[in-house]
Amino acid sequence: MDPDGAANEPPIICPMENFALVAKGVYRSAFPKKKNFPFLKLLKLKSILTLILENYPDQNQKFLEDNGITLFQFGVAGNKDLMDIPETVIIEALAVILDKRNHPMIAIDSPSQVLIHCNKGKHRTGCLIGCIRKIQHWSYTSIFEEYRRFSYPKSRTMDQQFIELFDLRNVVADIRYLPEWPE
Repeated sequence: MDPDGAANEPPIICPMENFALVAKGVYRSAFPKKKNFPFLKLLKLKSILTLILENYPDQNQKFLEDNGITLFQFGVAGNKDLMDIPETVIIEALAVILDKRNHPMIAIDSPSQVLIHCNKGKHRTGCLIGCIRKIQHWSYTSIFEEYRRFSYPKSRTMDQQFIELFDLRNVVADIRYLPEWPE
């Protein structure tokens, strides 16, 4: 009970739209809103990687600061029709994701935590996750099925083509800091 005699209600736990596990300690979602903050706290995130071009909102910045979460921002313009994702941005974002120092341990023997998002968690995030799936040696059938599941009802052929043509040889990662899941 609080000083006024009212019962203290636990916070409502509400995940972001399009939230899902990508790999051990790596999640994807739509843009986190204030109502999602109690859920984000449960994840014990170390990093958030965003693909939005706009400035990160003040309330989100404060949440990150209050919870010791590092923000990596790789701005990619959201485009309703054709998606022109700069390959260099995806290469840089993958380098952050493939460095386990960006996902430190929460406690002994517990997984590291990072969240990847754009506004809706569909197209830009879907392209980045598709490239992660290539690193994990998923088949194109599986990669595109996952992309379409999260981008429904507006899957973009150009996004799928980007994933297919993305050259993994351009991604540079220090093998000493690779997470367990790439191989």
